[in-house]
Amino acid sequence: MTPRSIATRTGDDGTTSLLYGQRVPKDHPQIAAVGALDELNAALGFAKATRPAGGSPAELERIQQELVAFMGEVACAEANAARYDESKFAKIDAAALARIDAAVAAIEARSPKFDGWATPGANLHAAALDLARTAARRAERQLIGLPKQGRSVRPVLLQYLNRLSDLLWLMGREAEG
Repeated sequence: MTPRSIATRTGDDGTTSLLYGQRVPKDHPQIAAVGALDELNAALGFAKATRPAGGSPAELERIQQELVAFMGEVACAEANAARYDESKFAKIDAAALARIDAAVAAIEARSPKFDGWATPGANLHAAALDLARTAARRAERQLIGLPKQGRSVRPVLLQYLNRLSDLLWLMGREAEG
């Protein structure tokens, strides 16, 4: 049996598939939004890899797992939204938003030091968190544009990205500590 290859060659014509198989151009707005979320996930992986010795990866790993669910929903065509809603796929929900809010509150309770606008680069980990924050803002901008292109976006998704970027900003300031 020949091993399955990642190189399917189906995208050689400049198209790719949405979640349930609909082919779209690779510059389709939903693909751009999924790509921005994927970049955010990779940036979080980099931030996780740069954490100080003894630092727990748990918070960043949880967010990365939630982003996989987030990407799945965004990669679904509007015509298949009901099918996705009824699926067993994990979804961003109020509990995920509450976890982000709790993480923000926990850091704010520790009163990280910052004075005005942050200048990234105090150390590698803080800089990695700032890269992740800017990736979150880019993903947010991509997501906001989807309704103009005919793809509805649940409000909790926008709320999650907005608050995630706030959390990453606070984590960066705390990492500068």
